[in-house]
Amino acid sequence: MEQDANNPELWNNPDNARAILQKKSALEKSLNEFLALESEYNNLRELYEIAPDDSDVISGIELLANETHSAKFITLFSEPADKDGAFLFIQAGAGGTEAQDWAQMLSRMYVRWAERHGFTTEIIEEHPGDVAGIKSITYRISGLRAYGWLKNEVGVHRLVRISPFNANGKRQTSFASVDVWPDIDDNIEIEINEKDLRIDTFRASGAGGQHVNKTDSAIRITHIPTGIVVTCQNERSQFQNKDMAMKMLRSRLYEMEMQKRAAAADSARAAQKKIEWGSQIRNYVLYPYQLVKDVRTGVEKTDSDAVLDGDLDDFMLAMLQR
Repeated sequence: MEQDANNPELWNNPDNARAILQKKSALEKSLNEFLALESEYNNLRELYEIAPDDSDVISGIELLANETHSAKFITLFSEPADKDGAFLFIQAGAGGTEAQDWAQMLSRMYVRWAERHGFTTEIIEEHPGDVAGIKSITYRISGLRAYGWLKNEVGVHRLVRISPFNANGKRQTSFASVDVWPDIDDNIEIEINEKDLRIDTFRASGAGGQHVNKTDSAIRITHIPTGIVVTCQNERSQFQNKDMAMKMLRSRLYEMEMQKRAAAADSARAAQKKIEWGSQIRNYVLYPYQLVKDVRTGVEKTDSDAVLDGDLDDFMLAMLQR
């Protein structure tokens, strides 16, 4: 039975009150988006009656059609953090250069996907591969509902292809893991005890000029009770790196709490969110045929080039509609 929002006892509980306000804010944003679409439709309808062949009017109609198509799925983003931006972490699996190259391919795929949605991406930390590719990378992806879209990408991604690093041209299987957590609003309170933190500074690696080479500006924060480790090295100063690392830690702790609540409410659903190395969520086959298939939903695409260029919405929507 739904709780009565007019019940004073409900509002006296800070967690309940905060959840209600967050839901109210999300509903208001959705309503405003629909009202904006309605207003644009009315404007374009009037302009079309006056100048049906005008190129700007035609372009406006096409843009509105795309925006309306996307708006149909707003109701699928029902979790508290779905409206937020996201942190995306990609890590190469075992296999050296092959896996590190695959991790970089995944990195490019998600950046292109973000561009399609008008999201902005920022590299928080990157560890280059020994020969090619990357060992790991963390992105901050900013935009409305970025986390809602990305949250089901968590898991192991498997690639099958002819190896570009093998002189014999043998088929190679590579793995990389993806993790996602919400870039939560600053008004969401996550209590962190300073005594529970171990903060280390170190010299940033990779490109960055004199600043990177001469200063120990990179920050690593370990949350001792949970074992969560976050690092940031791409900001300009140690203070900025610490601020971003703390933000990431708050987001990780928030996501951990949400998973605990999900486990208590629905153990089957919680099992779906577990990451088991080797139990891939999606296969990307480039040889001997081309096919990208999501193991969980059965959604398939034969245009693997398009998928690796960011065409991921069908996979994500299938998971949201389960």
